[in-house]
Amino acid sequence: MLDMFDLTGHKAIVTGGTRGLGRGAAEGLMEAGAEAVIFGSSEKAREVAAEYCAKGFKCHGIAVDLADAEAREKAFYEALELLGGELQILINAAGVQSRHKCEEFPMEDWNRVLNVNLNAPFALCQLAGREFLKKGYGKIINFSSMTFHFGGFTIPAYAASKGGVTQMTKAFCNEWAGHGITVNCVAPGYMDTEMNTALTDPNNPRFKEISDRIPAHRWGTGEDMKGACVFLASHASDYINGAVLPVDGGYLVK
Repeated sequence: MLDMFDLTGHKAIVTGGTRGLGRGAAEGLMEAGAEAVIFGSSEKAREVAAEYCAKGFKCHGIAVDLADAEAREKAFYEALELLGGELQILINAAGVQSRHKCEEFPMEDWNRVLNVNLNAPFALCQLAGREFLKKGYGKIINFSSMTFHFGGFTIPAYAASKGGVTQMTKAFCNEWAGHGITVNCVAPGYMDTEMNTALTDPNNPRFKEISDRIPAHRWGTGEDMKGACVFLASHASDYINGAVLPVDGGYLVK
């Protein structure tokens, strides 16, 4: 049974792998035996990769602006080359946030959030899917969010992007499931990350409101993403497709 979760010899690309939930996902894959290329928005990607290599993991870092279509395609093929032309796993974890009242939300911010959170995952799913279709196997894990269930406050672009990612994942599943490719989502709940510093401030009334609703009595961390991502990246989930797996400490059911 444990062999079903073993990722030894598997090759992965993880966007947003330098911090937060993406870093937790990438670390989980490497701990399970995978070799990973992490995408980050700055040179920190190479620094983080070097840290993992020093610990004995196989890791590479690429700095890329995922909002730039040409740059992200170039980064994908650079990653493929670093992985020896092999790829079994793609995790789209990178995301950006912008908070404004709906009536004041700038179009510039709307476009930036949708470009990074939705357009980039779509393009990378296409690129990875073409590779997976050649060999009849592949695992794609897209990061959705609890906000695909509800709209949240002051985050219309983020909520829209995550709703889009969720439905996009289902669409890819419908076409690719018969070709040995699984396409699933993880939907993190309220996580203690840099993206949520506005909410994790104890002086913000929303902090207590949210915390009181989480049955696990704590906010999530990158560590909490490891199990879900290893599961969806491994043979243990070969018959799970088009699913949305909440990682939320029970928030949605309370």
